[in-house]
Amino acid sequence: MRVMRLGREVDYQQAWALQRRLHDEVVEGGEDALLLLEHASVLTAGTSTRESDLPLDGSPVVRVDRGGRITWHGPGQLVAYPIVRIGELGVVDWVRRLEQAVIDVLRPLGLDAERVPGRAGVWLRGDGSPLARDAKLAQVGVRVAAGVSMHGVAVNVDPDLSEFARIVPCGITDADVTSIAARLGSAPSVEEVGDAFADALIALGVAAIPAASARPVVAA
Repeated sequence: MRVMRLGREVDYQQAWALQRRLHDEVVEGGEDALLLLEHASVLTAGTSTRESDLPLDGSPVVRVDRGGRITWHGPGQLVAYPIVRIGELGVVDWVRRLEQAVIDVLRPLGLDAERVPGRAGVWLRGDGSPLARDAKLAQVGVRVAAGVSMHGVAVNVDPDLSEFARIVPCGITDADVTSIAARLGSAPSVEEVGDAFADALIALGVAAIPAASARPVVAA
């Protein structure tokens, strides 16, 4: 699997175009790829987004072909786009693999993250009270075409969480959005979290080549 580190403030449309090109290459037999990056601030709306989710302040929104609803991407957030053959996995099982990779990254940090039944993504559970609601720490939204996945995961490392207040993030009104830094008081760098995610995803056995043979490459 090619691990391509694209850096910070990456334009969403440029990254989306790269995803489409790599998707075509993988469909034609090319090597799987994993893009790791931070986007410049952007709102993206998946195929299930409702009008009531959209910002009221007129902020521009990019309509995309992934599943899920509206979310924000920007500085302080790891975005990981695996462009991989999912083989015999269905889309739901693939999403569960991505969630598990995030959970495996968070556990050594002391965060007991988990899934919430009926909701995609990775969560820290509250006690159900208004002051301690469930909080989403990572969003997942994918598209699978010709057996190859694109789009992926966004992990809130240390972003400006107020950005999510402009929208109904992921269409959820009864829970909060959080980050590693908000819960721990500090956080590893986005790059460190990205490297850990790549290791965790490869360890789950979803790469097209054996994990022991994987060699990360740095994108220009």
